[in-house]
Amino acid sequence: MNYLLLLVGFGLLIKGADYFVTGSSNIASLLRVPPILIGLTIVAFGTSSPEATVSIIAALEGSSGVALGNVVGSNIFNITLVIGLTALINPLKVESETIRKEIPFALLGSVVLLVLISDVVLQTLSSNLLTRSDGFILLLFFAVFMYYIFEVVRKSRDKSTVVPQQPNVTWRKNVVFTLVGLGAIIFGGDLVVRNSTEIAFSLGMSETLVGLTIVAIGTSLPELVTSITAAIKKQSEIALGNIVGSNIFNIFFVLGTSAAISPLLVSSKIFIDVLLMIILTILLLLFSRTRYAVGKYEGAILAASYLLYLVYIIIRN
Repeated sequence: MNYLLLLVGFGLLIKGADYFVTGSSNIASLLRVPPILIGLTIVAFGTSSPEATVSIIAALEGSSGVALGNVVGSNIFNITLVIGLTALINPLKVESETIRKEIPFALLGSVVLLVLISDVVLQTLSSNLLTRSDGFILLLFFAVFMYYIFEVVRKSRDKSTVVPQQPNVTWRKNVVFTLVGLGAIIFGGDLVVRNSTEIAFSLGMSETLVGLTIVAIGTSLPELVTSITAAIKKQSEIALGNIVGSNIFNIFFVLGTSAAISPLLVSSKIFIDVLLMIILTILLLLFSRTRYAVGKYEGAILAASYLLYLVYIIIRN
């Protein structure tokens, strides 16, 4: 029964995120918001809403391993398998801004998390908690990132970027879509946390392992579907920026909010996973700088890296 409810939860997360993005994007167009702002905020946050919901609910319910493992596991999954499979379908074009600013900012997020985790793991006089203060530090970095986004919007805004109001887009329908999507995300997130935790205990798995694998993969499915669809439509140049933005959102906002709500108990094992996330982000930066694209060869390396990582953490458990 737990497995069935877990699948139902993932289904609600994915469909809820789809409804939420569709409804909120149409509302933004009704408000004549520039499309660049829609892409950088509503769409990016919408596809990351499953991670946010699951981690925050897990923090509230005291499942710290799920909350932290979900963020780290999702980011590793995004960098390796999502980008890897997308590049295998169609080589990913990389914008210069993504190389110069967004990937380095994602790398900064991973390093900040490593520093906070290192301090937690190495201390011996107090409990190994990612505290509320640590959460507020992450949220402060998120505020800096949001400032950068709105600066990009301000510089890019002109009359041609304003979305014309479309006659077939109505307020009532899209408000309902947004609210239904948000409700499905919240309810689905609760099902995922509760049932994945019970499955972990029944199989003798740690919460952190479940967060790094089952939950991380499930909550990253919107990014995977979105990126593969973009690659099939040969619009893969937008995929990498969206994934990197999602990773930044996961570390600074999702983990920051989770820790600010309730201090997170940190397993010493997660230190290796965060370190690996940094190495993979550096590898992505190096791949992106070659001809401003992530080709099929690089995509194969990234996809294979995730399979090796999956074997490693299962054996480690």
